Amino acid sequence: MEHTIAAISTSIVSSGAINIVRLSGKDAIEIADKVFVSKKGIKLSEVNSHTVHYGNIVNKDNIVDEVLVVVMKAPNTYTKEDVVEIDCHGGILVTKKVLETLLDFGAVLAEPGEFTKRAFLNGRMDLSQAEAVIDVIHSKNEYALKSSIKLLSGKLSEKIKHIRILLLNHISYIEAALDDPEHMSLDNYADKVNKDVDNCVDIVENLWKSADNGSIVHNGIRTVILGKTNTGKSSLLNALAKEEKAIVTDIEGTTRDTLEEQINLGGITLCLVDTAGIRDTNDYVESIGVKKAKENAQNADLIIFVVDSSRQLDENDEKIISLIKDKKVIVLLNKNDLDLVVTEKDLQKIKEYNKEFVAISISAKNETGLDKLENAVKEMFFLGNISFDDEIYINNTRQKNLLKEAYESLKLVKMGIEDGVSEDFLTIDLMNAYEKLGVIIGEAVEDDVANQIFSKFCMGK
Repeated sequence: MEHTIAAISTSIVSSGAINIVRLSGKDAIEIADKVFVSKKGIKLSEVNSHTVHYGNIVNKDNIVDEVLVVVMKAPNTYTKEDVVEIDCHGGILVTKKVLETLLDFGAVLAEPGEFTKRAFLNGRMDLSQAEAVIDVIHSKNEYALKSSIKLLSGKLSEKIKHIRILLLNHISYIEAALDDPEHMSLDNYADKVNKDVDNCVDIVENLWKSADNGSIVHNGIRTVILGKTNTGKSSLLNALAKEEKAIVTDIEGTTRDTLEEQINLGGITLCLVDTAGIRDTNDYVESIGVKKAKENAQNADLIIFVVDSSRQLDENDEKIISLIKDKKVIVLLNKNDLDLVVTEKDLQKIKEYNKEFVAISISAKNETGLDKLENAVKEMFFLGNISFDDEIYINNTRQKNLLKEAYESLKLVKMGIEDGVSEDFLTIDLMNAYEKLGVIIGEAVEDDVANQIFSKFCMGK
């Protein structure tokens, strides 16, 4: 990390009020001094840390832009290096000119994620916290943001470090006792290991299994709307999206293809898929839509089965009922503003295939009863609420797989204790668990893995 890096750290997709160009490295202040002319005639190398200065960026006697410059000296910076941030006007062209000026005077263009990578390499954060940075940036809802911030604060790291200390203490003691049996006894020591491993297994298992909820919190619930023609599926989509996303008519078979939309339901993201009404049809295009509806149902986290409660259930409804076996299902009895025909007895047919479904009476047209849908989703996926008091939600396949591997190693330790294997064999699985957990926070992580992680970041982060 000998070179000083520079990059635009704000979006330049469109012009805004300001953009920020960031420098980081041992020569950051020196390079900034070469291109910054203060209105007060001061040098940046002489100012206090975390101060703001007004002036111009100049390149070969030409004023590039009028700017504010923030000087932040190591180690109290994002990267733990000297950092300079230049607040320039928000135009795309002028921002690029400021960056080009810094490159002309010795800075090197940063790679994607290189600022955060340096923060990790310099001990500013561990790898799990670095991964949380990108989750914060990409958060789609309130819950996802809360979850990411909790990971960024180091809550996952704390749990993992606690476990690793326990495991290392046992590994160290066993190895020392094997080397010096006269002074250190292993009598009944397996009982001590077993007690601590039990605790570690519970923590690791909870973290590992939180990944399912973590994925839902961050990525949303893939939700497929099913129903026969003219039950109000498209009206429901429009009501939830709060705009006319789908065409609604009284003509059967209006929706012939899937329509996807992300909506926020009480802080939870639903990845909604509106599908063609399921029925027997001779229309070739419509039949393709029906086929796609069935395929989407197979991959759904949640199925919303829209029933026209003013019409009797028929063979088309029964076909849908056969598709929802072993799925999380919410049955919406739509059109409750009309005379109701569907009875509790009719719903018993659904129970033959899915005993856990929830039935809610709504009117998609009048947008009534949708609050009950929100409550049902939260109850179905999060037991009524999403708690961030003690709960950590993993949203990372790499971390999930490592947690699972650590869990399996810890279970082997317990099996070994139950089978009465010698303590030196126990250390093998204890060490495996210790190392897998270490990789999560970046201990002994391979360079190519780290590079792959940080390559997912934007250029200026």
